[in-house]
Amino acid sequence: MDAHEVNRMRATLGFFVADVFASVPRKDQRAKGDCYLRGLMLDGRRKSIQAMASRLPDGNEQNLQQFVNQSTWDPVPVQRRICERMLPLVAPAAWVIDDVSVPKDGQMSVAVAPQYCGALGKRANCQVAVSVHAASDTASCPLQWRLFLPEDWASDLDRRAKTRIPPEVTHREKWRLALDMLDTLAEWGMKAPAVVADAAYGTNAHLRAALQERRLAYVLAIRADVTAHPFDTKPEAPARKGTVGCWPQPRYRHRAPTVAALVAGLERTDFTTLTWRQGSRGELRSRFAAVRVRPAGKAVERPIKATASAEQGWWDGVLPDCWLLTEWPEDAEAPAEYWLSNLPADTPIANLVALAKVRWRIEHDYRELKHGLGLDHFEGRSWPGWHHHITLVTAAQAFLTEQRLSPKVPGPASPSTESSTPSRTP
Repeated sequence: MDAHEVNRMRATLGFFVADVFASVPRKDQRAKGDCYLRGLMLDGRRKSIQAMASRLPDGNEQNLQQFVNQSTWDPVPVQRRICERMLPLVAPAAWVIDDVSVPKDGQMSVAVAPQYCGALGKRANCQVAVSVHAASDTASCPLQWRLFLPEDWASDLDRRAKTRIPPEVTHREKWRLALDMLDTLAEWGMKAPAVVADAAYGTNAHLRAALQERRLAYVLAIRADVTAHPFDTKPEAPARKGTVGCWPQPRYRHRAPTVAALVAGLERTDFTTLTWRQGSRGELRSRFAAVRVRPAGKAVERPIKATASAEQGWWDGVLPDCWLLTEWPEDAEAPAEYWLSNLPADTPIANLVALAKVRWRIEHDYRELKHGLGLDHFEGRSWPGWHHHITLVTAAQAFLTEQRLSPKVPGPASPSTESSTPSRTP
């Protein structure tokens, strides 16, 4: 946005800031928040504090530095209010788990370490943040962020002290950070209509089991080497030897094939050509097949049945079944992607495809957040500073999304708790 556009929206932005930053106790801090958001939205290649302050008529670099890096205002209530405003506006088809990496120099920026950097496509020195986004075909917004803390940071007391990492924060795998965010949103009374993620998350059977335990529907991309039994494969129990000892429990007697092998055995008639959305260059179409399978592997948790036999440790050996969705383009030699989903067995394949493909909106989120709003331009080093910056960037993106979806509304409405909070009923 140019300076004229930003000035034209000053009053509307003031309503937004007054509502979203109502938990920030001091009026001067809220004013700095307003100033920072304008700096993020204003045109300019660099969105560092120094660069933004130089472009704003009321910009004060020292004040903005203090507001972001030293001030003690709590970003969590601000994040919650953004969620309360955006969820009814976006009307998401799914919540998407993803992560974003920011290349960094040096070793002292919080949580920076040599690790895989998606922005560069290779291992590099970077920060990685896990995020959960609400997404539909027309809009999306981040709901929660977690900064991934590498293992070598967890025990480095010197760097922890210098970057002000709270004592309770330790190393957690990215998929566990995703679950933490879903649990936080659930505590706020917000429940995902479905959870979507790429293969880096969906291949993890522990994550799938945790989502099932939370009664959350999912459509998760997986790698081709994930194993699963065909739906109609039956576990078998060997004959009991003698009359002493426990009865042998049933189990699958043959190694489970990979999903790639299962799909290779499908007939051409098992695939359906579907259009999932209208792209900028026309309809997006491909061939899809959906079959019921039983995922295998040591990490797959056994179902607990409410029977006397189950309480005694007996199990019939039948693994839970789910959908295996496959995309195999007409002119491709191999399938392009695989997904597992715990949606009901009567779910139409078109619904599975629509959810599997909703992730495209997140790439739009990241482009806007990084290239337009300075997500990766933060030059501070501290844990509080990073969380303040990411919250302000999320607020700026939320404000712009509101204006795009409701451009004629002079002041963004403040929805009530009842209207803005999705039901917690499973």
